[in-house]
Amino acid sequence: MSFKEDLTLLPKPYYLVNILLSLSYLISKRIPIVCHILGQEECELDSRETEILFFLMIVIMIRTRKAGSVTMINYLSSSFVYTKIANMILWFYADIRMGILFAAVCILCGLLLPEPTYQGPEKVIYLRGATSLQEELQRDTRVMWIVAFYTAWNPACVTFAPIYSQLSAEFALDNFKFGKVDIGRYPDAATKYHISDSSTSKQLPTLILFKEGKEVDRRPYADHKGKLVKFLFSIDNVKAAFDLNNVYQTCKSNLAKRKGKKELKEE
Repeated sequence: MSFKEDLTLLPKPYYLVNILLSLSYLISKRIPIVCHILGQEECELDSRETEILFFLMIVIMIRTRKAGSVTMINYLSSSFVYTKIANMILWFYADIRMGILFAAVCILCGLLLPEPTYQGPEKVIYLRGATSLQEELQRDTRVMWIVAFYTAWNPACVTFAPIYSQLSAEFALDNFKFGKVDIGRYPDAATKYHISDSSTSKQLPTLILFKEGKEVDRRPYADHKGKLVKFLFSIDNVKAAFDLNNVYQTCKSNLAKRKGKKELKEE
């Protein structure tokens, strides 16, 4: 997603409200008019409040990096939970009544304003575990597959979902298919393909490319020492890592040849 596309999403109520909630305490302290309306005695941040805010910045930087956030919207979505928790602590620290009110507003917004999801086209086949995947791989070994193994609760998987949908819409063919397996629901797939689905796993999501029914490449992968090599799941990185442009052209050429042979036989 480009920066311009990010900007078109910002006016949505979910982002506007959450940005306001994330900055609410800072606004109340740094803008005198708001500060006086809320009955704040001091319109300056004290040392404890400053420490909390600095700690918040560090947490956001670490967590968004781990979540694989690569765009402004990704960073915002990943940070909202932590910024609202920090603001809640600050409001309770300042006035327990304001803390309760802030918590109530956050809960209400969570119920009424869910995060916008990807609404664009996709050509993804959702598979039910290792058996379903194996059946598809063996159904026609001339078909290449790229399969995403994910869990619904993992932030990096949530961030990658719209990217994978966009890739499928761009590259999917009758002989080059995009699949997804929820290893949270189907742990047998995680076991078969040696993917950890623990809360601390660095293998989520995992992308595997299959050719002639066999695995030929994956990201992230383990080096010769068995150490996992970190991979950032952006559109450009996935295209480059799996050489999707060449794979697409090869599959498209093979598809045309098969159709040509079929037409000759019919004649």
